[in-house]
Amino acid sequence: MKVAGKSVIVKKQHRHSEAFDILKYGDDFIMKNVCIFLANGFEEIEAVTAADMLRRASIGVNIVSLTGNIQVAGKNRILLTADILHEDADYSAVDMLILPGGMPGTENLMKSSALTELIRSFNQTGRYIAAICAAPIVLGKAGILKGVKAACYPGFEDQLGGAVPSTERCVVSGNIITSRGPGTALEFALTLITLLAGKEKSDTLSKTVLA
Repeated sequence: MKVAGKSVIVKKQHRHSEAFDILKYGDDFIMKNVCIFLANGFEEIEAVTAADMLRRASIGVNIVSLTGNIQVAGKNRILLTADILHEDADYSAVDMLILPGGMPGTENLMKSSALTELIRSFNQTGRYIAAICAAPIVLGKAGILKGVKAACYPGFEDQLGGAVPSTERCVVSGNIITSRGPGTALEFALTLITLLAGKEKSDTLSKTVLA
């Protein structure tokens, strides 16, 4: 199901805010939908940059809380309000999963067996999975990085589950996208836009934000 101006992962009527329902993504039709997963201790720059840039690209962005609460605390004690709880979401129309890093956010992501199974399911069907900073180790734990070229925050290379570590700022390996940290968050977001909406859209937004 594709709709204009809205994203489409609601399973139950528990989506948080009336404010979300009136969000507009411009006049473009949303052709793709993504989910950004938050656990307490996430890296704020990485989460917000991805959400902001993808929404500017008219991509349907769903911020998903794994905590059981609609508000999630970042590593620097900044609270973000998610759009939906994980247990209320239907991922059948979602094209990409996005995992911000940060500590202890990444450790908390790894504690979610539901997220691990979702990652494996997406990988089996060739759908996009993106992770930045420490979060690629979540993919390593899920067993989907063996032999895959991947980037991560320095010091986590031995937790990538058999990946081929890279020092590139952003790496695309088939359906898996990884990046190194807060300083590469904008490049990471623009790479995701290129994959989902095309290089022309990504280049236009890059110029708009003076990247």
